[in-house]
Amino acid sequence: MNIQVAPSILSADFGRLNEEIKEVEPYSDRLHYDVMDGHFVPNISFGAPVMKWIKTKLPIDVHLMIEHPWDFFEDFVKAGADTLIVHAEACKDLKGVLGTIRDLGVKNGVSVRPKTGVEVLEGVLEMVDQILIMTVEPGFGGQKFMKDMMPKIRQLRDLGYDGDISVDGGIDDKTARICREAGANIMIAGTYIFESDDRSVAIANLKNC
Repeated sequence: MNIQVAPSILSADFGRLNEEIKEVEPYSDRLHYDVMDGHFVPNISFGAPVMKWIKTKLPIDVHLMIEHPWDFFEDFVKAGADTLIVHAEACKDLKGVLGTIRDLGVKNGVSVRPKTGVEVLEGVLEMVDQILIMTVEPGFGGQKFMKDMMPKIRQLRDLGYDGDISVDGGIDDKTARICREAGANIMIAGTYIFESDDRSVAIANLKNC
């Protein structure tokens, strides 16, 4: 399985964001951009106005941990998003929302919180580009990895889903191996990469997990 690594810039130094991105860019496959509104999750991060200043050749996955995410789709696409990931819990008409993202010319994705089962995704598996399994409660960085989320990944593969499955939360060289063995192929990591003494080595460890 080809493992991709997506550094989560939530853990980067915002005062020198493009420098931080430039340092990890040669070794990474994509960037992960967490958007939090203080309502869907109890924290606030950043929005499209910050993202438009990011300079990178990497595709950017925008993880929308917000209520009414469709209100901001066009803003993020204009700012350079390549994939828009919504939460199943925030979308009553998930199929319609995913279709709207596709209509904007970018890839779609859907995430589920730890307490949400992947059964809610069975009706949309054929139209999803990426499924993000949260391995911590969304909203804060640096949390402990929840190993009991691994059956969700296996269940998705057993259901026949052969698209990208990403994992986010407490990912390091050890937990990444657990996720890969369960069937995930995109490792999202913030703290492990940006707080490492050698970020290239940290990313290589994830790729070779």
